[in-house]
Amino acid sequence: MADPFSTPPADVYLRRLQHHEQQESQLKATHLWVGYVRLFLALLFLITAWFTIFQRDAPRSLIAIPILLFLAAGILHARILRRLSTARRSAQVYRDGLARIEDRWYGLNPRDLTTLSAATAAQLQSSLYASDLDITGTGGLFELLCTARTRMGQDTLLAWLLAPAPTPTILARQAAIADLRHRIDLRERMSVAGDATTLGVHADDLRSWALAPDTLQQHWLPWLAALLALAAVASTLAWLSGFGNSALLALFAIIILEATLRKPFKSHIDSVLLHTDTALKNLHLLSALIAQLEPETFTAPLLIDIQQRLTSHSTPASTAIAKLATLGQFRDSLDNMIVKFIDLPFMVSVQVAFAVQRWRRRHGAAVPLWLSAVAEAEALLSLATYSYEHPSDPFPELLNGPTRLNAIALGHPLIAAAKCVRNSLQLGPHQSPPDQTQPDTRLLLISGSNMSGKSTLMRTLGVNAVLAMAGATVRAQSFTLTPLHIAASILVNDSLHEGHSRFYAEIDRLHRICTLAKTSSSDGVLFLLDELLQGTNSKDRLIGAQGVLRTLIDLGAIGIVTTHDLALADIDGLPPHTLKNMHFQDQILDNQMHFDFTLREGAAMKSNGIALMRLIGLNV
Repeated sequence: MADPFSTPPADVYLRRLQHHEQQESQLKATHLWVGYVRLFLALLFLITAWFTIFQRDAPRSLIAIPILLFLAAGILHARILRRLSTARRSAQVYRDGLARIEDRWYGLNPRDLTTLSAATAAQLQSSLYASDLDITGTGGLFELLCTARTRMGQDTLLAWLLAPAPTPTILARQAAIADLRHRIDLRERMSVAGDATTLGVHADDLRSWALAPDTLQQHWLPWLAALLALAAVASTLAWLSGFGNSALLALFAIIILEATLRKPFKSHIDSVLLHTDTALKNLHLLSALIAQLEPETFTAPLLIDIQQRLTSHSTPASTAIAKLATLGQFRDSLDNMIVKFIDLPFMVSVQVAFAVQRWRRRHGAAVPLWLSAVAEAEALLSLATYSYEHPSDPFPELLNGPTRLNAIALGHPLIAAAKCVRNSLQLGPHQSPPDQTQPDTRLLLISGSNMSGKSTLMRTLGVNAVLAMAGATVRAQSFTLTPLHIAASILVNDSLHEGHSRFYAEIDRLHRICTLAKTSSSDGVLFLLDELLQGTNSKDRLIGAQGVLRTLIDLGAIGIVTTHDLALADIDGLPPHTLKNMHFQDQILDNQMHFDFTLREGAAMKSNGIALMRLIGLNV
C-alpha cells in the first residue's frame, strides 16, 4: 500500500481501488468454484443415498460424508460471500473518493433528510443561510462532506454545519480531524463494517428502548420460574427412568402451574422480547462501528473522550452489546418449533425477558452515550476524509478581538478546481490589536454586471465561513477570522403557501439578520446580502438599504452587499472608510459575454443588462 503521508490522495485511492477490485475478481472466481463443488456434493449425496439406503451395497454411515462435506462447503461459501461483499464495498469507497477528488461527485451520493431528528430539522428550517449557501440538496456541501453510515452521524454533521461552534470546540475538532486525516484503514473499516449498506440505526428508537422503565417488576418471578423449570426437568428424568405415571402427572401439574404463573405477565414478557428484536437490529451496525473505534490509539483529546464514552461500568461497549446479542439469539430460538415446545416447561421466555431487563438496567443509560460518541466520530471522520482528499486546504485560524475576517486566495469548495477562480478579501481591522492608521473596512459593496460573479463570491465566503465554524478545513491559501454567526439573503423567494411576496420575505429575513446582530453578544455576525431590496422602487430601496446597513454596522457586524444600483456606492451615515467599493468586470468579444471573475477595487462603471438582452435577440 502507498504511504498516505507522502503520496497524493488520488494515487493512494487508485492503488487501494485496484487492490480491492483484484480481490473482488479472485473471490468471484472462488465463489463460482465453490458453487460447483456444492453442486457436485449434492449429486454425490444422491448417489451415496442410492447405494447405501436403497441398494444397501455399502454401510449407511457413508451418507454422512457428503452431508458433512456439503455443510463445510456451505460455511466456506458463506465466508467467501461475506468477503466478496466487503471487497465490493471497499472498492466503492475509493471510487467515491476518487469522484470527490476529481470533482465528479455531484449527485452521486444524495442524502435523505427525512430521517433528521426533530431538533436538526427545525434548525435547518430556521437557518439564515442553509438554502442560500447550498448547504443541503443535490450537489450541496453536505453531500460532498458526509460519509456517515448512521442516521445520527448524518444528523450530527448537518447540525455542525447549521450552527457555529464555540472556539474551544472548533479547536478540539481541528485536532481530532488532524489525528484522523491519515487513518485511511480506519475510515475504510468504518465504511464497510456490518452488513448494512443503507443508512442505519434509528437512534431515537434505540434510545427509547434503552431508557424504558422495567415493565416486569416481579423480581421473584425468574427465581420461581427457575425452580419450576428444575422441577420439570426432574419430573421428566424420573419419567424417563421408569417411575411411571406419577412422574408424568407431576410434570403435567408443574406445566399447568407454570402456565398459570406466567399468564398475568405474558403480555409484558412478549413486549420486552418484541422491542428487544427492534433494538438488536439497530445495535448490529452500531456494534460493528464501535468495534472499529475501540482498539484505535488516538492522540486528540476529543477522540480519547469519544473512546471513553464507549464503555459501561468499565465494560467495553462492544462486549456489552455482544452479551445482548447472545440474549437476542435465545430470543430468536423461541421461534423454533422445538424451543416453542419446551418454552413453557423450562420457562425460557421468562428468563430471557428478565435477562434483557437486567442488561438494560445495567447498560441502558450508557446507550445514549454510545450513540452520541459514534455520531460524533462519524461526523469527524467525514470532515477528516474531506481534509485528506484536499491536502492544500488549511485549517482556519481563530482570532480574538473585534469582528474581522481575512481570506487569501479564497475558492468555492463546490466548484471544480479547474473552473474555480480565487479571490482575496478582508473585512474588519487589519491586525490585532487594530491598527488605527489603516481603514477599518467592515462592508464590501460589490457591483458588476449580471453573471460576473458577485453572488458566487458571497457564497464562496459564506460556505468557507460555515466550514471554519464547524471545525473543518477551508478552500483558501489562508483564512483567519473571529468567531462568527453567518446570515444571508441571497435566494429569498416569495411564498405562495404563506401568501408572502418576495419583498416581504426579504424584509422579514433582514429583520431576522438585524435581530441576530443585536442579540449576538459574544460572537460577531457576517452578513451576505444579494441585490438588497430590489423588490421595491429606487427611492425606497435606497433609503431602506442605507438604514439596514447602518444598523448592521452600528451593531458591529461585517459583510458583503452586491448591487446593480450605483446609488448605493456611497451610503450616508457610516464611519469614514467603513465601506469599500469592489467590482467585477466583463467584456463582449465576438458577440459573446466574457468574464474573468476577478475582484477589483472601485465601483463598476458599466452594466451589461442591455447588451445581454440584445445578445439573445430582444429588440431593445
